[in-house]
Amino acid sequence: MILVDSSVWIDYFRGNPTPQSDRLDDLLGVELLAIGDLILTEVLQGFANDKDFNHAKKLLTSLVATDLGGQDIAIKAAKNFRALRALGITVRKTIDTVIATRCIESGLILLHADRDFEPFVTHLGLRSVF
Repeated sequence: MILVDSSVWIDYFRGNPTPQSDRLDDLLGVELLAIGDLILTEVLQGFANDKDFNHAKKLLTSLVATDLGGQDIAIKAAKNFRALRALGITVRKTIDTVIATRCIESGLILLHADRDFEPFVTHLGLRSVF
């Protein structure tokens, strides 16, 4: 299953063609896709009008819902952050550490357009679409 990060959804809903948003468009209705609870919040809070909000909400809530956090993931995410920091890498956003850790622990593949995930791919086994 593929978890789609907010970095891709935002480009998709804005109509910004990127390799990732184009891949998402290809996967919709074909592949089993997941949406994380925190990703859902990040994406939906960006809509200025009710029509766009409701359209996005309908699409996003049709996907497999995934709880990203919890105590075990929080502790593992902190360990992953510390492991990367020990390598001289500082992840800029805590939520990205949580998302990457959930994917690693649950065997999810991540579709993203955010450089903060790359160290998780390189050093911690995160599987990425690209």
